[in-house]
Amino acid sequence: MTGDIQAALEPNFPITVAALIKSLRGVFDHLPDVRGSSNNQRYAMADAALSAFSAFFTQSPSFLDYQIRMQQQQGKNNAQTLFGVHQIPCDNQIRNLLDAVPPHTLFPLIAHIGDELYRNQYLESYRSINNTFLVAIDGTDFFSSHTIHCDCCSCATQKNGDTIYRHIAVPPVLVAPGKEQVIALPPEFVHPQDGHDKQDCELAAAGRWLTQWSAHYAQWRITMLGDDLYCHQPFCQRALDAQMDFIFTCKPDSHPALYEWVADFTRTGQIGTLVRTRRTGNKRLTDTYRYLNDVPLRDSDDALLVSWCELITTSEDSTVRYRNAWASSHRIDEHNVELWVKAARARWKIENEGNNTLKTKGYHFEHNFGHGKQYLANLLATMILLAYLMHTSFDWIDERYRAVRRALPSRATFFEHLRALLQYLPFDDWDHLLGFMLSKLNPPDTG
Repeated sequence: MTGDIQAALEPNFPITVAALIKSLRGVFDHLPDVRGSSNNQRYAMADAALSAFSAFFTQSPSFLDYQIRMQQQQGKNNAQTLFGVHQIPCDNQIRNLLDAVPPHTLFPLIAHIGDELYRNQYLESYRSINNTFLVAIDGTDFFSSHTIHCDCCSCATQKNGDTIYRHIAVPPVLVAPGKEQVIALPPEFVHPQDGHDKQDCELAAAGRWLTQWSAHYAQWRITMLGDDLYCHQPFCQRALDAQMDFIFTCKPDSHPALYEWVADFTRTGQIGTLVRTRRTGNKRLTDTYRYLNDVPLRDSDDALLVSWCELITTSEDSTVRYRNAWASSHRIDEHNVELWVKAARARWKIENEGNNTLKTKGYHFEHNFGHGKQYLANLLATMILLAYLMHTSFDWIDERYRAVRRALPSRATFFEHLRALLQYLPFDDWDHLLGFMLSKLNPPDTG
């Protein structure tokens, strides 16, 4: 099955909307089907998957209902012409068909889209410290319940004795300082592991991601970004073993040995320091950078030697406006410390442009579209990530899509227009849809 999916993912030069949709259909054509020969097989697995994805892509939970009505009234529909759906199953049929599909079957497609952006040089402006790409990683909850659960749920007993069931995703994203868009990479999920008695956790899931994808992204040259959870020797060593660099938040309470070294070098005046002043509006701020190289990450003979840097931002009255510190495998000096800190602070983009966008900008990442008994919840979450990635890709690779987005005041307005058009008008293909939107937003000058 994996070989069939990989065969459907051919490199495209240049990358186009049509090529991405073709890749999407090619992967969905090879989804596993656990139905026996005696089961009703009226609907193809690809139709179920494409139907679900189309609702996420259009950010319209009612998209399929409107397309069924359009088919009855006009003899064609946009689910068919835009996404390649031959027959639209009902919602329950979609859930039942997709429940047995592991989410990792879609991971090669997500990786393929990123690879296409990389090969076609859309990502070159994302290179940062030491010419590496920054990949931020963080766990995020997208489902919790005291009653609904499945085989992939994590469970915990609360103080009052109740059990809570949760789904947690670890969705790495490519980020860069000054870049609004983030690029979703294949995710990993926190879920019970065969042969393990302990509960799975975010850190273990992130470790599995490194094992699975480090070879794939080796040529990219990656610097991992993460919070203090990741800034401990076992995970840092795993990142290095995976041929990746790292910049992780480093808190004093979690790293007493490292901060003893910092204190010693501060007392002897041997710590590197750089002070910069800047203006934000009519306010004058002072950034003080302190840094050290080759300090032990923990108190042990085999301690990993890392670089450490702290940034303190103060206002004119000496009020501390910002303070944070990081540990890294990159060496620091007075020439790169500012760029180094910009790279470190880009980690927040996984929250602001990543997880918050998925949860508050129309993707409804935390909504229970269907939980199922096996993989459904994680599979649908993967489809939402895929839709988000394709929106980002369309904005780069198609001038018309980009022009339509520019002509409208916001992302929300764009999807309002898209939903309204697809509800009432059938389009022959994506060229027809984008051309129509662009012509109506920018009518020709008749003199």
